[in-house]
Order: sequence, then C-alpha cells, then structure tokens
Amino acid sequence: QVQLVESGGDLVQPGGSLRLSCVASGSIFSITAMGWFRQAPGKEREWVATITNGGSTNYADSKKGRFTISRDNANNTVWLQMNNLKPEDTAVYYCNALVLTYGSSRSRGFWGQGTQVTVSS
Repeated sequence: QVQLVESGGDLVQPGGSLRLSCVASGSIFSITAMGWFRQAPGKEREWVATITNGGSTNYADSKKGRFTISRDNANNTVWLQMNNLKPEDTAVYYCNALVLTYGSSRSRGFWGQGTQVTVSS
C-alpha cells in the first residue's frame, strides 16, 4: 500500500556530514508524521527524530544540535541532515511514516528498508 524509500547513506569520516532522504509513495491520503530511527549492530532500533505535517520537530536528546529533520509535505519527502558525525552514529537508518491510506479510518505506521551510514576514518 505504502512504500518508503531511503537514500543518502554512505561511508563518511568523523566530523563529516550526510543528508538522508526518504520518499513515501502509494495509496496515501495523508501523512501525519514522518521520522527517522536507527539501528546499530547488536543494538535495538532507536528513535532519532520526528516531524509532523505541521512542521513540529522532536529529537532524541543525543541528536539535538547535530541532526536536523525537515519535510516536504507536497512530495511526501523527509530529510535528515546529520552534521559532525561520530563513529557511534554508525547504523542503518530507517524512515518511518504515520500514514492514513485511502479507504482506511485510522493511520498506520510504515517503514522503509533502511540506508547504511558508516562513520569511520
């Protein structure tokens, strides 16, 4: 019904920057919120940031000041700008969207397939 496709993951040196993108497509009536999660090897998936369709943003405490989430509602796209990257930011980054699909009465969460970010010298 709904597909989320992430892109932008790469190998970057410590202190570098990356911009991740996620585009949602499919049977979308509206998207309430979009966000990013990440999962490092051997660890549980953790929340990174969320942005609502009204533009309100929230960040995990450790990401404030280095990560910025933004969104283009018209194109169902969300970005995550990551600056001053650290080796501990290495993870697979997943896009998540809370979507009301056509014919549904309530929103559901959908996930992308993930994009790998590796921070290493």
